[in-house]
Amino acid sequence: MIVVLLLVGLLITIILSPQLAYANKSTHSGFTIYHNKPVDPKLTAILDEAAILLQNSEFYKGSLNLDICLHDGSKYPGLIKVLLGPAFAWAVYDKVILQGEMNCGENSVELHGYTWNLTQLLAHEMMHCLQYKELGLWKSNPVAQIPAWKWEGYVEFIARQGPLQRDLLKNLDRLENADEDSWGIKFEDGTIAPRELYEYWIMVHYCLAIKEMTYMEVLADAQDELRIKKEIRNWYSRQK
Repeated sequence: MIVVLLLVGLLITIILSPQLAYANKSTHSGFTIYHNKPVDPKLTAILDEAAILLQNSEFYKGSLNLDICLHDGSKYPGLIKVLLGPAFAWAVYDKVILQGEMNCGENSVELHGYTWNLTQLLAHEMMHCLQYKELGLWKSNPVAQIPAWKWEGYVEFIARQGPLQRDLLKNLDRLENADEDSWGIKFEDGTIAPRELYEYWIMVHYCLAIKEMTYMEVLADAQDELRIKKEIRNWYSRQK
């Protein structure tokens, strides 16, 4: 038992200490970037753009202090992949860990042939960090078991603020016209959002924009996913 506890403690220490697995560390405007290779100069502007998106959240307090862990040869992202599974990126407490192939010039991250907008992906994961910071461990997922549409839909709502993504009706049109069998919903710039997250985003967008709820009110609301989806269908039909 003592050996197991020691191993668990060591693992937690490694997870919370990415500097142990990276050769270099850089800082920029409240971000600590862990990297093995030289950082693309374009990344700092992308981080700034992602941080600006977070200002639309009621959880934004003006100070981020987040770690950005790049997928550039360190074993750290691989460890997170073993523990949490494959993903474009993960948020762990105050850390954003990229797992896909980052291309700052194209502002994208590629994984398994799919491409996610890099700015929006970073904002998505940063917003999860703000959720943990605001709500605390016990009131955050996975511990709190908040319905996925509320947990993931809100970070997508904050992150997806492109010029063609702010209108709920247009977002519903995009979903309506998408291939029902497609894994992702494609945007005009060629990047995608997983269909499930896209639907969660629409649900939260509806609650915040049409029902004029705050996110804390969404979290406290007892309405289930099916009822919200029915409301959205009825609203969409009336708009058409």
